[in-house]
Parts: sequence; C-alpha cells; structure tokens
Amino acid sequence: MKFPDEPDSLCTLSIIEPIVQEVFELDCKNKLEEDFLENLEIEDKETKVFHYARISKKNFTIGQKNLLHHSKLKFFPGKLRSRWLGPHVITKIFANGAVEIQSLKTNNTFKVNDHQLKEYRKGFQTEHVEIMDLEDRIL
Repeated sequence: MKFPDEPDSLCTLSIIEPIVQEVFELDCKNKLEEDFLENLEIEDKETKVFHYARISKKNFTIGQKNLLHHSKLKFFPGKLRSRWLGPHVITKIFANGAVEIQSLKTNNTFKVNDHQLKEYRKGFQTEHVEIMDLEDRIL
C-alpha cells in the first residue's frame, strides 16, 4: 500500500483537493436553491393572502336588478359603447357562486358567474331640472 506522501500514489492531495472543492460548491448551490424555493413559496402565500383580502364580496338577492358584463371579444370596440348589458333580474342563487338571471327585454333565463354581474343603479331624475337658454342673458 502506498501512502499519500509518495509521488506515485493515486491519493495525492492534488487529486483529492479539487474533488472536495467541487463537492463543497455543489452542496452550497443546493442550499442556495433550497433557500430560494422556500422564500418563493413564502412570497406566493403572502401574495395570495394580500390579493384575497382585497376581493370584495358581492351580496345578491333574488329580485335584484343587475347588469351583465358583455364579454364578447371585439378588436375595435366603439369608445362610447357600454360593456354592460341589462338590466337583468336575479331569479335563483346557487351555492357555488352561479346566479340564474332573467332578461327584462327578452324574458330569457340563463346561468352566469357572479363575477360577471354588477348592481344596477338608476340614473338621475330629470323632473326638477331647470332649463336655461343661452340667448337670454341676465344683465
């Protein structure tokens, strides 16, 4: 058996040292990757908590009037065209978030997701508006 001090030995320090160094570097890389993945999972969880905390719950009741989002893809939509259709009346609410609505114009009923609905609000009353002509000037 030959000892490491002998020049003909296969176990000289010049051969072992780079191997030990490479194993050490691989171990450090694995630890860095594990830390990175752990931090990434923590950040994902915090982002989800932040996002879900800001989602507002919509409370719908049967008989309530709502507008339906018009999700048809248009490449050149008109600027003044509304994205909301309706009003529609809610006829049934399901536990999974689906809502059955009925159109007031056509009386058709269909199911939609509650994310596609928003509350219908009537416009301003125009009965008590005072009309003033621009030609009549007050001097």
